[in-house]
Amino acid sequence: MRTDDDFVAHVADRLAALPGVVAVSLGGSRAQGTHEPDSDWDFALYYRDHFDPAGLRAVGWPGEVSELGSWGGVFNGGAWLTIDGRAVDVHYRDLTVIEYELAEAEQGRFRWEPLAFHLAGIPSYLVVGELAVSRVLRGELPKPGFPEAMRTVAPPIWRRQADLGLRYARAAFAPRGRVTETAGALATAAMQTAHAILAARGEWVTNEKRLLEGAGLREMDAIIARLTPDPDVLAEQIDAARQILESAETLEPATGH
Repeated sequence: MRTDDDFVAHVADRLAALPGVVAVSLGGSRAQGTHEPDSDWDFALYYRDHFDPAGLRAVGWPGEVSELGSWGGVFNGGAWLTIDGRAVDVHYRDLTVIEYELAEAEQGRFRWEPLAFHLAGIPSYLVVGELAVSRVLRGELPKPGFPEAMRTVAPPIWRRQADLGLRYARAAFAPRGRVTETAGALATAAMQTAHAILAARGEWVTNEKRLLEGAGLREMDAIIARLTPDPDVLAEQIDAARQILESAETLEPATGH
């Protein structure tokens, strides 16, 4: 079994050798030092304009290798692999797209995209944030800071989406005793508000795993746990959630995020 350092070097070398790849990075909790013993390993291979996943598939690592674009949007594909007994994610990243999204973010422009495993979806600037928090292993990559324009523009957009979701839940779900729909609306609004809070602080978000902790919104768990099919209870908890989320902007940054 390779040591962690040898393992990272081995994977980086193999990825960097693939046709079209110009840089390789290590991201996620492993790059930031916040990983657990069973955390997976997140690598990204950067190419410009074209990459053929068949090259990665030909390496022979067991797992699933997607085609370009199969994950949709800026998060355009990757692989779930097992390498030396370790769970490894490999993300495909087109540098031409990254440069465009960075230029957009610097002007305070972004769009929202749905993505599997993300309740609130993702902002298009997420792939720029990956660069900011990752460790470059091979090649050269930019290290962007959080754009000042985005600190102003993004928070009200996220908060507006959260507010609309809660209003709809209050009007359409609560009176009908819809527990599941209400729980979904509350969870989504919490994630959206967390995006708003971290954007206002100038902190990058790359996934939702620690998003509520980072925004200080873990108390939303108690709100959701109190839901019952009683319409009055649902209405009360939606109102309680609104109070928590609307006042959350005064929270101090969480340490370790």
